[in-house]
Amino acid sequence: MTNALLNKLDIEATYDCVQCGYCLPVCPTYIAFKKEKHSPRGRINLVQMAAKGKITIEDMQEGIDLCLGCRACETVCPTNVRYGDILMSAVEVLKENKDMGIIEKVNRTAAFKFALKNKSVLRIMNKGLYAYQVSGMQKVVKNNNLLKPIKKFNQMNKAMPDVILSKRITRSINPFRRNDLSIGFFQGCIMDSFFANINELAIKIMKKHYVQVTNIPKQGCCGALQHHAGETAQTVELAMKNIAAYEKYDFDYIVNTIGGCGATLKEYDKLFEAGTDWHKRAVEFTNKVRDISQIMSLIDLDLVNEIDKNAVYQPSCHLENVQKVFNDPLKLINRIPGLNYIEMPEKSLCCGSAGIYNILHFEESMQILDMKMKNVKSSKPNLIITSNPGCHIQMQLGVEREGLSNEIAVKHIVEVIAEACEVE
Repeated sequence: MTNALLNKLDIEATYDCVQCGYCLPVCPTYIAFKKEKHSPRGRINLVQMAAKGKITIEDMQEGIDLCLGCRACETVCPTNVRYGDILMSAVEVLKENKDMGIIEKVNRTAAFKFALKNKSVLRIMNKGLYAYQVSGMQKVVKNNNLLKPIKKFNQMNKAMPDVILSKRITRSINPFRRNDLSIGFFQGCIMDSFFANINELAIKIMKKHYVQVTNIPKQGCCGALQHHAGETAQTVELAMKNIAAYEKYDFDYIVNTIGGCGATLKEYDKLFEAGTDWHKRAVEFTNKVRDISQIMSLIDLDLVNEIDKNAVYQPSCHLENVQKVFNDPLKLINRIPGLNYIEMPEKSLCCGSAGIYNILHFEESMQILDMKMKNVKSSKPNLIITSNPGCHIQMQLGVEREGLSNEIAVKHIVEVIAEACEVE
């Protein structure tokens, strides 16, 4: 069993690493924890040694577990090391090697096989969150610190965004089209549960500018959280479902408002063996995937409303390091009338959200967030612009922890553009 597992480690990719150390200054965990095993090259060494049988699978556990998966190392690597592939091979091996207790198995099954895969379940969760909010319970719990014994949930509750009710996805196409662009819209799971208003605003912005937008009823979860947890089989299943759903329609791009989900959609082709039919279909799918900022950059936006704010931008790691979208959000931000954009020090350094990292490794996540908030405070903004729901919640949490909620707002880039375009 162990040899079969070790063969799943991507040892070939590790040989591309020349141990130059270019990755060290951009790795949040190395900067925060100051240990080689928490650096990209250190983790690559752990995987290589485990694959060769020089250390046990358990010996690489801590190093791999505490990796954020931000993949900033790939962006600066001079030899193009496929760190993401190495990391995911290690995550899958550690998951298969782990002797899970009954509670952990039930939790994983409930989360990955039941909740995230099922839009109906997610809508029930959305309704529950909405009721929790409008009933006043959230305010009571927050003001009285009722979750204080569970520190991470107490702080997360304070940072929870206001939610609106999500709607069942129906195939709707705006009838008026005076633009060359046609879009298949991807809703996402967490986005649809916590940030349905941002999806709605994104669609309204595109429709206002005569982009043809199509909702795809049979779309499902992108599989990002499953993939990061080593649930490869489930990720493949979800990828096949989405590919099959979207290829039934003809449009130019598949668009989402979620940096992390977009990265997973963008790498569906890696889930299938080259030369197979599914790989070919996945490549056609991934070639169409675009972030909302890329689409809005193509539009002659009707920016009529001035926004008198000093703003910093907190980019999604996966938007930059996987999707390679660096400039479009900044171009949009700099086009907004009245907005004063401030370049935050180390803006591309991960905020510590990283999917559910801030839940699984709360203290480590907060250590990384505290580094980020030092840079925020030095920039003196009254607005933080984000491009991913996880980053959004994490930055709101940072603002709450610093006692700056009355001074600094956190908004998704879609919300800011919508305000500038007078879209409600």
